Amino acid sequence: MRILVTGGAGFVGSNLAKRLLSMGHEVVVLDNFFSGDFRNLVDFGGEVITSNGDVQPAGKYDVIFHEASITDTTVHDQYKMMTNNVEGFRHVLAWAKQWQARLVWASSAATYGNQAAPNRITDTPCPLNVYGYSKLAMEHLAKLWHAETKLPVIGLRYFNVYGPGEGHKGKFASMILQLAKQMRQGQIPKIFKHGEQKRDFVCIEDVLQANFLAMEAKGHAVVNVGSGVARTFNDIIANLNRVLGTKLTPEYIDNPYAFFQNHTEADISFTTERIGYQPKYTIETGIGHYAKSGHLA
Repeated sequence: MRILVTGGAGFVGSNLAKRLLSMGHEVVVLDNFFSGDFRNLVDFGGEVITSNGDVQPAGKYDVIFHEASITDTTVHDQYKMMTNNVEGFRHVLAWAKQWQARLVWASSAATYGNQAAPNRITDTPCPLNVYGYSKLAMEHLAKLWHAETKLPVIGLRYFNVYGPGEGHKGKFASMILQLAKQMRQGQIPKIFKHGEQKRDFVCIEDVLQANFLAMEAKGHAVVNVGSGVARTFNDIIANLNRVLGTKLTPEYIDNPYAFFQNHTEADISFTTERIGYQPKYTIETGIGHYAKSGHLA
C-alpha cells in the first residue's frame, strides 16, 4: 500500500515509518521538523516531505497515520495549540476523504486528566490543559467526519510510551529514559517520595502493534493504548539497575507540584475487543528490549 505518516520525524512516527517500509509498503513521511529530529530518519529510505501540513501531498494514499501534533503540554498558547493540532487534523481528514483512505491517528491519555485509574473509554473526559483538550476536540471531529464519509478512522489514546527514537524529546522523554541517563552517568536517580507513584508504561513495540491492528479495523472508534498494568517508579529503577548493571538506590525528594498524577492505568478491554490488541511487553521485557537496541541512555 501507499502510506502517508505525518509527524514521521517524531518518536512514534519514525518507528512507524521505518517498520512499514520494512514490511514492503511505499511510505512517505511528512513533518515540519519543529519538534521531530532528522536523526530518527537517517535509516529511513522513503520519501520525506517538509511541510506544515497545509499543502496536500501529491498523489493518492491508501492509509494515513497521523502522528503530527504539538505534544509539549507546557504550551499555554491556546490558539497555537488548537490551530496546529485541530486545524491540522482537519486538513488530514480532507485528504483522507479525497483519497478514500483509511485513517489511524494519535489521541492521548491526557483527555482523562487526573481521573481515578483505571482509565476507561467510557469515562467522562476531563482534560486539564489545552493539549488534552485539543486531542478531545480531534476525537469529536473524527466522529463527525466518519458519520459523513463512512470511512474507517481509529484514534489511539497513547499512555506513557517508551523506546528507541525518543531521545530528541529531552525533558518530555519517558521517565524510563530520563532515569536511565542519570544512572548510566553514575548519578543517584531522584524520584518523588516514596517512589510508589504508578504509571502505565507502554513499549513502542506494542504501540506499533496497535497501529497495525487499527489499520485493518472497520468503522470509527477511540481506544486506549497502554500495557494495561501500572508500575511504580521503584519498579523502573529496579529494572534499570538490572539492565545497566548498576546498584543505585534512589533519592526520594519532595514533590513540588500541586497537580501530580499518582496513578495512570489504561483499561484495554475495549481495545482488545475492538481491534484485537494484546500487549506483549512487560516493563521487564520492554526495558530489556530498549537496552538491547543501544538507545537506552
